[in-house]
Amino acid sequence: MTPGLAGFIAEGSEPQTWDDAVDAALAALAAEFGVVPERTPGEHGGTRRTTWLDTFDWRLHKAGLTLEYAPGRGGSELLLAGNGGDGSGAGDEELAQPVARWQASRPLLLPDLPDGPVTARIAGLVAPRALLPVVSTTTVTTVYRLLNSDGKTVARLHVARPSLDGSRPAGRASTGSATPQPVPLPARLTITAIRGYLGPARRAVRLVNAVPGLQTTVDQPLAYALRALGRRPGDYSNKVDADITAAMSASAAAAAILLRLLDTIEANVRGVLADTDSEFLHDLRVSVRRTRSALKLCGDALVGMPVEELAMFAAEFKWVGDMTTPTRDLDVHLLDFEQTARGLAAAKPDDLEPFRAYLEQRRRREFRALSRGLRSERFVTLLSEWRIRLTKIRQDAQKPGRRSRNRSGQFTGDAAGTAGVLAAERTRIAFTKVARRGAAITPETPAEALHDLRKRAKELRYALEFFAPLHDPGDYGKVVGDLKRLQDCLGEFQDTEVQVHEIRTLAAAMLAAGEAPAVTLLAMGEITAGLAVRQRAARADFERRFTAFADVEGQRRMSALLRGGTA
Repeated sequence: MTPGLAGFIAEGSEPQTWDDAVDAALAALAAEFGVVPERTPGEHGGTRRTTWLDTFDWRLHKAGLTLEYAPGRGGSELLLAGNGGDGSGAGDEELAQPVARWQASRPLLLPDLPDGPVTARIAGLVAPRALLPVVSTTTVTTVYRLLNSDGKTVARLHVARPSLDGSRPAGRASTGSATPQPVPLPARLTITAIRGYLGPARRAVRLVNAVPGLQTTVDQPLAYALRALGRRPGDYSNKVDADITAAMSASAAAAAILLRLLDTIEANVRGVLADTDSEFLHDLRVSVRRTRSALKLCGDALVGMPVEELAMFAAEFKWVGDMTTPTRDLDVHLLDFEQTARGLAAAKPDDLEPFRAYLEQRRRREFRALSRGLRSERFVTLLSEWRIRLTKIRQDAQKPGRRSRNRSGQFTGDAAGTAGVLAAERTRIAFTKVARRGAAITPETPAEALHDLRKRAKELRYALEFFAPLHDPGDYGKVVGDLKRLQDCLGEFQDTEVQVHEIRTLAAAMLAAGEAPAVTLLAMGEITAGLAVRQRAARADFERRFTAFADVEGQRRMSALLRGGTA
């Protein structure tokens, strides 16, 4: 986008309307300026193809950055622009990085990116996600010089006519062509000032601003290109941001939460099957785990779903979770591999290469099994039937006179069956479980008790996330912050134990297969020793973390949060 004094975009939905608005702007400017097309396109004129890149979960957009790939005969480049993420203009940045023999049409992981300032800037933001092509446009820009009475150039008008490359906006019928056709986008006009002639440039802005069919805009071209596809920047998130209120029925709220989780599961299946990056599987697994917790926490609020059917769906989602576990566990080992290898003291990083090769081999085998499961009729039917049932429950719950049922199976009236009451009751139960079980843990308590406490803490975290829209953001942030620090400690304790067990199992398998050199086994032993040290440190830190979460002050914060959520 050409930086300028002001930007405008043509209104309406038809290309002819856009052309008419551009002609009207040129006529309005011609009344006070000489309007002369530039003889040569210059830096911002001519034809330019642009592909915008971001991760599936919009990490660059969330950081206030946009990344463009611009191919050109004189050399292609990556262009990174941003405002620091706060929209204030402070900290504006623009970086360019030449690239050669690049294919922006395919996913690109961090190792696929060439070294340079753009790669260095975004590396910490995007990894381990892949950069994906979000949308591509071809823009034909005409530049006009605006002349004063002395024939001097006092401003410039840039008229950009973009089109989507080989795309169709959402809802538009196919043309029947085997190759998708370009889709025109609204024309964009930008006035740029010439040093020393700010006054005439501002006058040009006022003239264009008065032209019917044009409106001022500060949005990036990316937003308009996505809008034509029925999308928007940041339109995917793995957060549980269901549209619920405290006054709505408990059944409608529970269905809305579960439907939102189903949206996330479905959104990630394609990326998992394409093996685009490891986070697709991670987000799918988290949403499956949240679904199972939601069924446990508030499944009985789903009016019209028999207990037997609820148990069937719970068992099916457990099957999905179990199916994804082996591949995800191997992903975790591989994601941490480089850092683990660099941390070796006695062994050398190269000593672990046979271990890496074995992990990759196992991962390929487990991924094939996962792919078969996700393509199976059982999985496809599960998601389809689950959506149908939840949609009907939500629709029925919105009808007057519906009732909810409590954990004893007794139906209660509308007043008692609100989302606010459900949130307070189930969150309080989950908190009480964490507080009681955590208080019973001593230095002599077996590790299994801490593993169980981690599960209960996850259930509490999910309950808080499910009903977050009902809570005061300040109170919610304090409670979740304390809980997250406790979860980090419990997670470190269990994850290190699991990893030690997995590495020992893998070492035995490698040894049995004759694929384990002695130096590799020694290096793997060094890794397990380091994990054991981390586990002991986490155990020693537990009491401090738990006290900060569940002491008198922590209980007061939770009570304040739940009182606000019932309003």
